[in-house]
Amino acid sequence: MTRMIKWLLAATIALAAGLAAFIYSGLYPIGADAPHAAATNWALATLRDRSIARASRDTPVPDLEDPELLLSGGPDYNDMCAGCHLKPGRDESDLSIGLYPTPPNLSKRAGDPRHQFWVIKHGIKTSGMPAWGPTHDDERIWAMVAFLQKLPELTPQQYQVLTARDSESGDHH
Repeated sequence: MTRMIKWLLAATIALAAGLAAFIYSGLYPIGADAPHAAATNWALATLRDRSIARASRDTPVPDLEDPELLLSGGPDYNDMCAGCHLKPGRDESDLSIGLYPTPPNLSKRAGDPRHQFWVIKHGIKTSGMPAWGPTHDDERIWAMVAFLQKLPELTPQQYQVLTARDSESGDHH
């Protein structure tokens, strides 16, 4: 038994030293134009998805059919999100092409509102997705979620109307 413990301890130390050497070597291609290995991509995507699902599972969802939410969420989406997550009639932008991982095209599919709220509020580490919670209250974030739920149904013309702001006040007109 003691021999097994010594062997496991030595293997753990060797693995930790090897990992530290790899990290400090700078050999891993960290550029956004070099995709992760398939196993790394799977591990990060699974970790992200499971973490968001767990953290958001008990989030109460308000009435997302409230027209006021839709109208107030559209301009924020256009200003803060459309550059990466696109708008109806667009399949890419300079930002969406250059980011890795590639941000989801939210004009193509509605997601789980609890997940969307959590991601908008807290962001996602090392993905380019900022946390809007420090600068936006929950009501404003839910307004963006309400807009996201309708976004895949919108034509480019409807999108333009729903995302316009009153130029004098900065509010939706």
